[in-house]
Amino acid sequence: MREKSVTLGEFVFRRLLHAIPLLLAVVVVNFTIIHLAPGDPVNVMVGDFPAPPEYVERLRQEFGLDRPLWQQLLLYIGNLLQGNFGFSFANRQPVLQVIFNRLPATLLLSGTALLFAAIVGVALGVLSSVRPYSWLDNLASVVALVGFSMPVFWLGQLLIMGVALELKWLPAQGMVSLRADLEGWRRALDTAGHLVLPACALSVRFIALNSRIARAAMLDVLRQEYIVAARAKGLPEGRVVYLHALRNSLIPIVTVIGFNFGFLLAGSALVETVFAWPGIGRLLYDSIFARDYPVIMGIFLIVCAGIIAINLLTDIAYAYLDPRVRF
Repeated sequence: MREKSVTLGEFVFRRLLHAIPLLLAVVVVNFTIIHLAPGDPVNVMVGDFPAPPEYVERLRQEFGLDRPLWQQLLLYIGNLLQGNFGFSFANRQPVLQVIFNRLPATLLLSGTALLFAAIVGVALGVLSSVRPYSWLDNLASVVALVGFSMPVFWLGQLLIMGVALELKWLPAQGMVSLRADLEGWRRALDTAGHLVLPACALSVRFIALNSRIARAAMLDVLRQEYIVAARAKGLPEGRVVYLHALRNSLIPIVTVIGFNFGFLLAGSALVETVFAWPGIGRLLYDSIFARDYPVIMGIFLIVCAGIIAINLLTDIAYAYLDPRVRF
């Protein structure tokens, strides 16, 4: 019996329904783990100096930390449904305002790293698949193994010491030059110069992953009978590889690139800390030491929502490229 076909709109709606309980689970788990972790935000705010017990109790009441955990959770979920992510203990500002001030920097870094990793990784994978087991393929395999195994924070420090401090080719840290008042194109070029090293450090691991996935997908497609037939017809090798083989290898490549973006958002904290990049990764690092629960939970929730959205877009691209997955 033939299965009923599902339109792309129905497929997207079904995926959106799946995302709602997933986000709720993320909220509950993040809230519980963060509040059960060692440390007290009130003690961090008070500092090492002795404070009257009345003042400490007033702070707890002000931030709602004197209530049972389940009441705090229900209150937090109710505020989220109204678009209220809470109030930052450390910054004394609404959480959304604190996060959105840093989010563009993270999106710039992650987007650049994702684009660079996609282009370079797929290109290396295609070149390796065209000449399998050649010196180029073996070299790409070794480079991919080293790149995938290298800790990103250690690579970032090597780039700072070698490229920035020793060779003085690029800035070491920050997003813009603080000693110069730049505007327009000069500011954009200055930001691009600061972006190179952290984007390279963040993208190396994903270049290695993309190249291996692209190579495996291309080798599988290049063995298909229609590729042999296309070559037998005398089609140019470039057209066979890039128009026929690469196009039909895009499904696993698009899938892994979509997953990459989620890991880039979640893993940018180390790179932003090493390069003093003013994004949400650095904000998360500072908020953990300050025990700023609302900001930590807000960052986790926004990152998880971004990962879910990217996975949804990946599923849509997957369903567009191969309508069989809609069933």
